[in-house]
Amino acid sequence: MNAEFFDAVADIEKEKGIPREYMYEKIRQAMLTAFRKDTPDCEDNVEVILDEDKKKIEMVVKKTVVARVIDPYVEISEEAAHRISKRAKIGDVVSVPVETKQFGRIAAQAAKQVIIQGIREAERGMIYEEFNSKEHEILTGVVNKIDPRTGCAFLKISSNSDYTEAMLAPAECIRGEVLHEGDRIKVYVVEVRNSTRGPQVLISRTHPGLVKRLFELEVPEIASGLVEIKSIAREAGSRTKIAVFASQDGIDPVGACVGTRGARVGAVVNELHGEKMDIIVWSEDPAKFVASALSPADVKSVTVLPGSTKACRVIVPDDQLSLAIGKEGQNARLAARLTGYKIDIKPESYREDTQE
Repeated sequence: MNAEFFDAVADIEKEKGIPREYMYEKIRQAMLTAFRKDTPDCEDNVEVILDEDKKKIEMVVKKTVVARVIDPYVEISEEAAHRISKRAKIGDVVSVPVETKQFGRIAAQAAKQVIIQGIREAERGMIYEEFNSKEHEILTGVVNKIDPRTGCAFLKISSNSDYTEAMLAPAECIRGEVLHEGDRIKVYVVEVRNSTRGPQVLISRTHPGLVKRLFELEVPEIASGLVEIKSIAREAGSRTKIAVFASQDGIDPVGACVGTRGARVGAVVNELHGEKMDIIVWSEDPAKFVASALSPADVKSVTVLPGSTKACRVIVPDDQLSLAIGKEGQNARLAARLTGYKIDIKPESYREDTQE
């Protein structure tokens, strides 16, 4: 039994990565707690000995040899002590083994509880480490169930050989997207938290990071660093603006993202259920960047307003004003978030009026 116990701990260390000394210490504590629960009058003179070399487990009570026993929990008569050690004399401390039957039950119970708990802790730790390394990455999840009351979708997400369950809240779902049990979807890992009930993986389908990672998967030039995504502004389910920049001359960053006959951007759009994509070239020149960000509208001029706040005034042809602003102001709103500038859009006639 003892040999099997030590072999089991060694196997757990090998398979689960739990150090054996950690397990031994936990088992000692559990056995002492169990013994004290069964023997409430005992004092702190109980010791558990785990001898790995001899594959032997012992529980002993340290008692002082006395001529007359007053407290049997800490004292032992000289006659009784001689049955343990013939050299024992008054004043010595001897180790009295706990009765085999009682000790065996306590040891088995404590070891079982500690090993089960140790495996749980190790598995949680391994799952946390695995998913923590996937923070800000894309993972594939399978919809297990959908709560009809809250609309929350519960997904089984996997990373290598590890699995865990994560909740996709309605606010993190793409607008208009309808999920069904069994659907396989890509999700963005926003954050991984370690809690007492195991790792909590916070996921999203609306995060701009999802668009960035999808383009990295579809566009080799982005994955290799030849094309860099400088900024993203997104209204999930409707429209996304993405600013890209080529780190080498001769590379068309927009063309690389669009792909032959739109194959690359098409794959991203399909994953996001038809979300529109505006891909523009990033520029260090704020005026040029803002003008590009307002695409597909034509821009006549961009004036960066003086002062500490980042703001600019944009002049567009009168017939382009509604296009520049966009439906419900969406185009202007996304352009402002993409560039980081407050954008005041005026028609060309406004400029003429001010000059009069």
